[in-house]
Amino acid sequence: MTLSWGEIAGFVTGALCVWLVARQNVWNWPIGILNNVFFLVLFVSTGLYADGVLQVVYIALAAYGWWAWLRGGSAHSQLSVSRTSVFQWWVLLGLGVAGTASLTWVLVRFTDSTVPVADAVTTVLSLLATWGQTRKKLESWWLWIAADVIYIPLYAYKGLWLTGVLYFGFLCLCVVGLFGWRTSLRVAVA
Repeated sequence: MTLSWGEIAGFVTGALCVWLVARQNVWNWPIGILNNVFFLVLFVSTGLYADGVLQVVYIALAAYGWWAWLRGGSAHSQLSVSRTSVFQWWVLLGLGVAGTASLTWVLVRFTDSTVPVADAVTTVLSLLATWGQTRKKLESWWLWIAADVIYIPLYAYKGLWLTGVLYFGFLCLCVVGLFGWRTSLRVAVA
């Protein structure tokens, strides 16, 4: 098992970022941007092209999330944890199916990806989950959990063992985040 500096840096910044998200700490966004840069280089160099492009999108979403957490609430106040509406779930489902089908086609047609479906599914789930986190939607944690369950064996298959371990840690932090955000929502509603 050979580890690169990029994988190690991605591990450290990724773990810190998700820990900060679970604690609803706004510093998760700038740490996440740094993490995205490290993973962009790592994923492109290992043929996970959709995951590589995803890092660029994450940088843009992180900038938005940083603003939204500080000023995206009512009257430009801090954002509170909320639930995903039924309408939003239908939109997410439609975007998820269309995005996965489209991205799989692109990866099959235009790249040498050895895992186009898994790369597409995890990329789309991650985008949907990130949108949910920029808006502090409780259910975004469930989307992350689904993505991580696929990411862990995918990274092991690609020989990215440390990244697979990191995503197992992410999975555990997602459960912590889910319960923490659920508690915040209950307190806000009470």
